[in-house]
Amino acid sequence: MGSESPTNPNSISEGNRTVYPMSPPEIDKRTAEQKAIDDWLPITSSRNAKWWYSTFHNVTAMVGAGVLSLPSAMANLGWGPGVVILILSWVITLYTLWQMVEMHEMVPGKRFDRYHELGQQAFGEKLGLWIVVPQQLICEVGVDIVYMVTGGKSLQKVHKLLCKNCKDLKTSYFIMIFASVHFVLAHLPNFNSISGISLAAAIMSLSYSTIAWAASAHKGVQEGVEYGYKATTTAGTVFNFFNALGDVAFAYAGHNVVLEIQATIPSSPEKPSKGPMWRGVVVAYIVVALCYFPVALIGYWMFGNNVEDNILISLEKPTWLIVAANLFVVIHVIGSYQLYAMPVFDMIETVLVKQMNFKPSRMLRFIVRNVYVAFTMFVGITFPFFGALLGFFGGFAFAPTTYFLPCIIWLAIYKPKKFSLSWFTNWICIFLGILLMTLSPIGGLRSIILNAKTYGFYQ
Repeated sequence: MGSESPTNPNSISEGNRTVYPMSPPEIDKRTAEQKAIDDWLPITSSRNAKWWYSTFHNVTAMVGAGVLSLPSAMANLGWGPGVVILILSWVITLYTLWQMVEMHEMVPGKRFDRYHELGQQAFGEKLGLWIVVPQQLICEVGVDIVYMVTGGKSLQKVHKLLCKNCKDLKTSYFIMIFASVHFVLAHLPNFNSISGISLAAAIMSLSYSTIAWAASAHKGVQEGVEYGYKATTTAGTVFNFFNALGDVAFAYAGHNVVLEIQATIPSSPEKPSKGPMWRGVVVAYIVVALCYFPVALIGYWMFGNNVEDNILISLEKPTWLIVAANLFVVIHVIGSYQLYAMPVFDMIETVLVKQMNFKPSRMLRFIVRNVYVAFTMFVGITFPFFGALLGFFGGFAFAPTTYFLPCIIWLAIYKPKKFSLSWFTNWICIFLGILLMTLSPIGGLRSIILNAKTYGFYQ
């Protein structure tokens, strides 16, 4: 795989050598104005991150509160398929993440700091934008809206558990409380400035995952536990399987921010950024495995097909432990929200400054970011069932950006030899990714139809 060389439509062949008509690493041909804009934009303004920054940024991006629904997904998949899909998802997404890390600096003197820049290199200036940006925005904005609701609902659970005699407050108010934090944090300028929040979030994700599986193990295998499928009809079993497929697969959605994270790491021809970035990714994936596998397998083993959608609900007691786990979820989704919001801020600010010629200023940033937080809060309050909708729409965006778009870009740029190991590996990932993109929204749509009666606006 490493022996393949990227093919650039702008390259000129000279004998056995490929020459790129681009500036070599040591020459910066940007004008002073362009450099000032790049130094202001969130993704490119700070390039002094250490390798371990990429570890906790990736853990924060990858491990979502969705880890708590993995035992329920296992109940719909069954032992055999469930374990296979868990492991396959981990391996495939680690491989596609490696591809993205490798492609970040595949053209001498150029860094692809954003996912869509990589898309433009592979598919052309306009088509690349249209292929990548809509999918990336669905993922990032969608995840931020889901985290608004998740944060609000977790705060609501804490309130109910600690204050049993208090009057019930609407979820909307708790979402507003959660959003108030982001009206402040959204003004941190770039990835490196949120590294402390990201570290706290990564620690929290490991903490509530550990609480989930350790408390389940402590509770022991429940009396009369059953491991068969819950649904009584074949159609029900199949649709639940498709839905669970989506739950497991979308547990790995960190690819949408990986190039943006790598852009913060310093790089030189002698020491490219892919070294420290890959080290960080490997450590992050070990942490992800420590979060996902024990929760999914121990949770299902203890409760069988009676496990709740959220494993913490199955645990019920002790109250203090469930309160702590929910507070950890809140802190984690605060960090995750910021991580997914940063590339969106970068896109909006780039369009305003580079295309609409707005002056880079604190006021511009203040308005843009407050409007974005207000928008995600409003959608979260209006559609508190947004997570169910994302299971459907997310299938069209999460599967490509995570499972097979990196493989298509790799094939388009590196052009590996037909029937070589690299060629086969990429086509297998593409096939499985397309299968996932097709099947999981079917399960998601059925879930929406069945639960539509329980959905309410502004709850």
